[in-house]
This record gives sequence, C-alpha cells and structure tokens, in this order.
Amino acid sequence: MIRIISVVLITLFVASCSPYQKALKSEDMAVKYEEAEKQYDKGKYSKAIRLFEQMAPSFRGKPSAEKMYYMFAQSYYKTEQYYLAEYQFGSFVSGYPRSEKVEEASFLGAKSYSMLSRRYSLDQTETFKAIDKLQAFIDRYPDSQYLSEANQLVKELREKIEKKVFENAKQYNLISDYKSAIVALDNFIADYPGTPYREAAMYYKFDSAYKLAINSIPAKMEERLQNAKAAYNQFTKAYPESKYRKDADEMLGKVEENLKQFIK
Repeated sequence: MIRIISVVLITLFVASCSPYQKALKSEDMAVKYEEAEKQYDKGKYSKAIRLFEQMAPSFRGKPSAEKMYYMFAQSYYKTEQYYLAEYQFGSFVSGYPRSEKVEEASFLGAKSYSMLSRRYSLDQTETFKAIDKLQAFIDRYPDSQYLSEANQLVKELREKIEKKVFENAKQYNLISDYKSAIVALDNFIADYPGTPYREAAMYYKFDSAYKLAINSIPAKMEERLQNAKAAYNQFTKAYPESKYRKDADEMLGKVEENLKQFIK
C-alpha cells in the first residue's frame, strides 16, 4: 500500500514538473507560446487552448501573434467548439486581413456556423446565419479552393430549411386542416421552385384538395372537386412517373365518380 501511494505521489510530482505544467504557471509569454505550439503540433488541442487562453489577452502585436491566433482558432475548431471557433476565426480575419491564412480562416469561420446548424425540426437561426456567412465568403472569394465545399454546404443548409418549411406545410394535411394545407403547400411550391421536395409538395396539395372536396357540403363540393382535379393535372404533368402516381390515380377516380352527380 505504501508502495502504491509512493508511486502515485511520484507520478503527480513528475506531472507537476512537466514542461506543460511549468508553462501554465509561467509568466513568460515565450515559454507559454513554445509549449502551446508543441501541444498543437502533437494534436493536443485542449492543452494548447489552455495556454492560448492565457496568452491571448496580451499577445496581440507580438511577432508571433498572427500564428498564435490562427492556432488558437484552429484548436477550437478541432475540438468542435464551433461558437468559439467562429469567433476566433472572425477576430483573426479582422485582425490580420493581409495574412496568407485569411481565406482559409474566413471559410472555416463560416463553416463553423454550418456545424452549429440544428436538426431541421428545431430552430434554424444558426442555419440562416451559416448561409449568410458562406454566401459572403463565396462572393468574396469566387475562385477559392474552398468554393466547391462552400457551395455544397449552402446547398445542404438550404435543403434543411426547405425541409422544415415543407414539413410544416405538410403537417396541416396530417391534422386534416386541408384548407391551410393547400395554401401552405402552394406557397412552398412558389417560394422554392427548385426544391427536392416539390414532387411531394404537389402530391400533398392534391391529396389535401381531394380530401377537402369529398368531405365538403354539397353546395361547395363541385367547385372543390374541380379544384382537386386541376391539382391532379398539375401534379401528373410535372411528375408523370411519380412514386405517388398510383395513389393519385385512385383518388382521381373517386373525384370523377363524385363529379357525375353534378352533370345536368
């Protein structure tokens, strides 16, 4: 037992005397910087961050400050602390606009926001911010080596927003609020003409129009049946081979059967 305690004490003593621990306690910025760079190069980003956080308030203006702030931002990024990474990359870009790293920092700052984007069903504030920041990067660096990745990120983020809007519109259909569903799906189709959810949106618009029509009072049924038929025609013209076609054809058959009662 005594031997085990001795080993633990010796280990703690050695650790407390390590270059890293000495750097943490040191008032010498050069010592801190040297050790922080070593930890960074070894991929020990959390350890490097502790030193960078000590150095940052008084390091600006020093010869190695540019590199230090770049490593600081990268360390936050590598440890997935994206709010802090975005802030540090932004500070780097504003503080060192002529740096050879400024393009990369601009991209990674914007990308950090994209990493904060939440699941489509949740609040999308970060998603909108990420799109704005990535688009600003694309506009500023149209020939960037990061352009392809930036465009892909924007595409994915926009599709996430589109999915949220589509699912919100479709929800009216699922809760049998067919009037609201038709309006919401119409607006979605108009607002996002190139969306990958357009086919489904047009189908659910027809489905909503169909269900609204067949559940109508006689005074409103004919007009609504005609509206449903028009929605079917729009849908099948746009997507003649749709996976929803079989269900849509069956519903159209019921629409036409119900319309017979109004033939004079």
